[in-house]
Amino acid sequence: MKIAALQMQATPGNVAANLERIEKAAREAARDGADLLVAPELATTGYGIGEAIRDLTEPANGPTIGRLGAIAADAGVAIVAGFAEADGGSVWNSAAFVTPQGQTTVYRKSHLYGDYERNLFQPGSPRAVTFDHGGRKLGMLICYDVEFPENVRKLAQAGCSLVLVPTALPAGDHAEFIARRMIPVRAFENQVFVAYVNHCGADDRFAYAGLSTIAAPDGSVLAAAEAEGEALLLATIQPEDFTQSAAQNTYLRDLRI
Repeated sequence: MKIAALQMQATPGNVAANLERIEKAAREAARDGADLLVAPELATTGYGIGEAIRDLTEPANGPTIGRLGAIAADAGVAIVAGFAEADGGSVWNSAAFVTPQGQTTVYRKSHLYGDYERNLFQPGSPRAVTFDHGGRKLGMLICYDVEFPENVRKLAQAGCSLVLVPTALPAGDHAEFIARRMIPVRAFENQVFVAYVNHCGADDRFAYAGLSTIAAPDGSVLAAAEAEGEALLLATIQPEDFTQSAAQNTYLRDLRI
């Protein structure tokens, strides 16, 4: 499996423009041989738009996810992207996995970060949301979720070999530590791949750290973006290349609770 990660500067509040940017990246990813594209947290709306996000919420079967499905079908590439989900009178910070064949899986962020998110969204229930793609089992988390090791461990125990993490990591003192050190550790301690895909640039509320990272089970970094500017990262996901690491680091097998 070959994946592409879009480090993206979203247009705040402009869903059409952001979907157009994702479509362009999907076509580029397909040309480069990828069969899965990952975009950031709330990629379709922009992250830092505050209360305006309530006017852009949609159900999981709404037009935004429908458009993502059409892009996936057109490009022949599955897509993971963050969106603002409306359901049952609540608003969720969600990510959708859509396939060219029309399959959709939705994950709701379980660990909301700071008052900004807590004032806008309901937290999802912490659980392992998994799906199959390319003959492998994959899972999703969103941003702050991955900073809790229990969340990645649940997905690893559920049999995932790749964890996809759309994020909106802001620029700050610990951004490089999270992206370049914590993410490889999450991959190593669970013997999985982790794709951590961030925004770049700034909106009216936040400046973003960039630093998107794809880490391998042995803790190595397969692809990494700079702090500034958009980028399309590519990485080949082959767990069989890391059998020696899995044999030496048997955390899942040896875990006692």
